[in-house]
Parts: sequence; structure tokens; C-alpha cells
Amino acid sequence: MKPARLTAAGQSPALVWFRLDLRLTDNPALVAAVQHGGPVIPVFIHAPDEEAPWASGGASNWWLHQSLDSLAASLRGLGSQLILRRGPTLATLQALVNETGATAVFWNRRYEPAVIARDTAVKEALRRDGVAVESFNAALLHEPWTIQNQSGKPFRVFTPFWKHCLQQAAPPVPLPAPCKLNAPERWPKGLALAALELEPKINWAAGLKRAWFPGEAAAHAQLKRFLQAAHANYGDQRNRPDLTGTSRLSPHLHFGEISPRQIWYTIASEVGGRNPSSKADRLRPSAATGDWRASQFLTEVGWREFAHHLLYHFPQTPALPLRQDFNRFPWRKDAALLAAWQQGGTGYPIVDSGMRELWTTGWMHNRVRMIVASFLVKDLLLSWTEGARWFWDTLADADLAQNTLGWQWTAGCGADAAPYFRVFNPISQGEKFDPRGDYVRRWCPELAKLPDQWLHRPGQAPPEILARASLVLGRDYPEPIVSHAIAREVALEAFASLKGR
Repeated sequence: MKPARLTAAGQSPALVWFRLDLRLTDNPALVAAVQHGGPVIPVFIHAPDEEAPWASGGASNWWLHQSLDSLAASLRGLGSQLILRRGPTLATLQALVNETGATAVFWNRRYEPAVIARDTAVKEALRRDGVAVESFNAALLHEPWTIQNQSGKPFRVFTPFWKHCLQQAAPPVPLPAPCKLNAPERWPKGLALAALELEPKINWAAGLKRAWFPGEAAAHAQLKRFLQAAHANYGDQRNRPDLTGTSRLSPHLHFGEISPRQIWYTIASEVGGRNPSSKADRLRPSAATGDWRASQFLTEVGWREFAHHLLYHFPQTPALPLRQDFNRFPWRKDAALLAAWQQGGTGYPIVDSGMRELWTTGWMHNRVRMIVASFLVKDLLLSWTEGARWFWDTLADADLAQNTLGWQWTAGCGADAAPYFRVFNPISQGEKFDPRGDYVRRWCPELAKLPDQWLHRPGQAPPEILARASLVLGRDYPEPIVSHAIAREVALEAFASLKGR
């Protein structure tokens, strides 16, 4: 290894390895690099092969491109720049150390099984080279190994898990962004962002561009809009896909453009009236508003924590059910049914609307995610792994921990899972959560002329109603690919037989 090249002040450079922490505020690795005292060299390394089989899908890669562009602009504002390289990670970091004389490398931790193994090997190798290495928690309120039940084991049910988390000391106060980053005398060479080939070669991302504004500033603006417009009614409206009732922060959180700690303290300050600078004020409830920690939205942040808790302690679950008896479940193999589901052609409007929203925008409302997932695994009896893989490739917020938790919950094979006899009725779910049909009429415009009474059940509409709506089933919109009533009975029999065995 080459000797360190010192600056005039005698301090060697430090590398900051950015990953899913694409922000300047509340970034412990960046702060540590600044405190190291010398030049700070921000680095992003694209090495998708090292995360196989869960390398990012197309929609996530589109978001990553925009987020890296935003981060690079923010770094330029601090007199710095983002060095882009392609993997392999260890060899790339070692090359950068040799090129720059860096004596320290800092990064923020991730919790996916393949990434943990890679990061551990990288850390050990760099330390053998004489490089100081340190990693930090920037993605979670509480790291997975710090939360245990009374038996010293991981939690498998959400409610006691989150109750236990809320009894812990408050997470650290978010860190401010640095005002300036010391630049090295000479910057190492990097790739142009386009060279990472994250954006699609065929322009299918127009819907994502209309729906989203990636980046740290956009993340905080979105949180502000949510708190001003929707948080007060979140408990009532979060299940309504026809309303703007959710935060839409999931992709921002996944890419680390905003941290859960920032959300925690924003809720404490703006909802609970707490002063984040006061430890006592942070922890006590507000007499006026009650305990701000009971916020339903904060509970959803808790589900994100729970997902990472489970993935860390049960690393096999992205591919295998947590409940091993489900290894024997008689899932179907039917490419035609799977394609109809993927393409939004099932004949059930709430399902088709969700799948079309997903394909167009890279996102789907959470209630609709549960409906389409239930339809795949219980109406069609197709494996939850098929759905998880499709979501992984099409979601901009595709997160291995949350994707795994959600699909195993719906299939009944995971932690805190939905009981096997819970089969979502796609017609009644549509009528309940999209009562005026605004959501369906947006994503299935061929149904727009149907009266509300028949909008969620076109397959049952009388011929004269269909004629007045200029709708021919099988031509303009598909007939139902299965009968929900029959499919439900078949699913219940299959799940019950598994339970009996």
C-alpha cells in the first residue's frame, strides 16, 4: 500500500462511502469524515453483482440515478464532488485509498444479508491494509441486535416489538449537515453518472418522472406537505387510494434521502409540541395532544423497523418462508395467470388499478398492495415469491426487508402473519376504500362510464349497463380470470390442509 500523502495541515484524506444514505443531514459517516480533520472524498460505488440475486430493479435504478444527481449537486455546494466508480467494491476502495493516500474509510450500515457479508469482508481487508474503518447506524431508530424479547430472542410479532422500541431511550438527535468539506489537492478520477447505466435505454420512465422528485430537499418538502395536509387525518384516510392520505415517503426513506430519526423528531416537534433539544421534553407526552409516539404514522415507521429486525435475524426469508411448514404448500405454476396479474388484466378493477399504478409510477398505495398480494397468493394460488420478485423489479421503493415482510405477511408464512382464512375480497375492498371510484377511473379509464354501483364489479353488471357505458367485456376490459367465491373456497381448503398436516 502506498504511503499517505499528507495535506499542508498534516492530515490525510478520508473516504466517505455513500450507499443508501444519499443525504448530507443526519449522516454520521459524513460527520466522522469531517471530524477526521483532512480532506473528505465522497464516493459511490456501483456493484450490483455483489447484491445478487437482489440487485436493484429497473424502477429503483431510475430513482438511484436521480438521487445521485441530487446528492452530487449538494456536494458541489459544499466545495466538494461525488466520485462515481463501478465495482468490485473492495478493489475499488483499495484503489481509491492508493490513489488518494486516504487513511480512513467511513460508511453507514446496511442490513441485507449479502451486503452484511460483503461489508464485513471489506472492513477486515481494509484494516489489514492499515486503513482505519468505521461504520454507523443511519437507517434505523434501533439496530436489529439491540432489540430482544424477554427471552433474549428476536421478536416475531409487531405489537410487542414496537412497544419495546418505544420504551427504549430516544434515538440520537439528527446531525446537522456540514457547512463545508475540505477538498483534496487533486481529485481522483470518476465516472460520469450516465456511465452507470441506471436509467432505462427504452424510455418507459415518463410516469415516474411525472410522479416523483427524488433527492434530499424533495424528501423534506414531502414530509412537510404530509404533516400540513394529511397527518391529522392519517388514521382515517391512510387506507384510501383515492385520497392523498399517505406520506409517500417510502422511496425517500429507502434511498436514505431522509432518516427515520429526522421523522421521529419532526413528529415530536410539530405534532407533539416537544423540544427536540430537551431530553426530558423529548420523552414525556404532551398534555395537549397525548403521547405523540402513538401517532399512527410513527407506527408505520415502526413496521419498517420491524421488517429490518426480521430480515437481520432471519436472513433466509427473502427466498424461504419463515414458517417452514409452508415449504410444502401446493403453489400453482401458471404463466398466463401471473402475466394477467402483472399487466393489470385480472378483471377485478381495484387489482388492475393497483398493478397499472405500479407499472406507471413505480409505486402503489399500501392498502392496494395488500389487496393485489392477497389476490395473487389466495385467489390465484401463485407463490408469494412470484409477487415479491415482480414488486422488486417495479417498485421505486423496493426494499428487501419490507418487501419480504409484506409478502410473507399476506401469504401467512411469515412473522405476525395474516391468518390463512383472511382472504381479501377484491370487490368489497374496492367499494370500501374507493367508494366514489376515483382511483379505478384514473387507472382503468375504460371503466369510467360505469355507474358507481357496478364500477368495482363490471363482470356482474347487466348487459344494458355495459352497453350504456360503451363497454364490451373481453374486448375493452377483461372478464374476471377467476371467480373470487370459488377461488376463496379452494384457497381455504389448501391452507387448511397445510395446517392439518
